[in-house]
Amino acid sequence: MQRKLIVVLVLSVVTTLFLVSGALAAKLLCVSSETYQGQESVASCLAKGDEFAIVDQFGVVHILSKREVELTKAFNPSFFNQPAYSIKYGAKAPELKAYGSVPIPASK
Repeated sequence: MQRKLIVVLVLSVVTTLFLVSGALAAKLLCVSSETYQGQESVASCLAKGDEFAIVDQFGVVHILSKREVELTKAFNPSFFNQPAYSIKYGAKAPELKAYGSVPIPASK
């Protein structure tokens, strides 16, 4: 009986951890301004010189360089059309969607 209880508790904890980790998806947030609340697009803020970062589910910040922004636009032009949010309002920001397979150009 005690063994069954321990197994049920462990399974419950593992299930909860999987559900919580799925709820905390990565977000694209402005790190150079604290005023964005979704009133402008990320693309328009980048055009003004603002700096953005991807904050992952662990709270690790990956600041996007100009080169990374250019390459991301080349592979996924609609990526920066989403509303811009600053870190201060990060809870309101939409989660980043998984991008499909990247097309590989044919070799010559």
